[in-house]
Amino acid sequence: MIRFIAAIDSKQGVANNHGLPWQGKLPTEVAYFRSKTTNSTVLMGYNTYTEFTHPLSLRRNLVATHKTEQLRAGFEKIQDARKFLTNNKEDIWVIGGPKLFSQLLDMADELYITQLDQSFNSTKFFPEFKHNFQKVSESPAHFENGISFRYQIWKAK
Repeated sequence: MIRFIAAIDSKQGVANNHGLPWQGKLPTEVAYFRSKTTNSTVLMGYNTYTEFTHPLSLRRNLVATHKTEQLRAGFEKIQDARKFLTNNKEDIWVIGGPKLFSQLLDMADELYITQLDQSFNSTKFFPEFKHNFQKVSESPAHFENGISFRYQIWKAK
């Protein structure tokens, strides 16, 4: 099973040039991410990898990159993410960034979307997905630090 997990704003923004615009404002959303991905494998793009100072604990941390440099301890390089996912039998969480989401969206079985109910003037976006996925669940609205958000699960049509 290939699952994507992302928080997106009302314009499908996922980040700006400084990272997550809502960083530190949604501890409940961070706990949700942790609860879903702990004890599993996560796949990230190189730019997402550079945002981490260390691997996510209790997870196998894979990095999709063509770069030849050695990754830091605790991260594993995947040269061809599409080929890896095609040949892989374990469950994988794709955690970003936007380029990796766009490249692999057609391979996703499920999307775990935290839908933020406002725009954060993001400059990086989650790909359009609603025409190929069906929303199967949505939580009631949560409010934290003045931000309203809902957890959604979308399944591939």
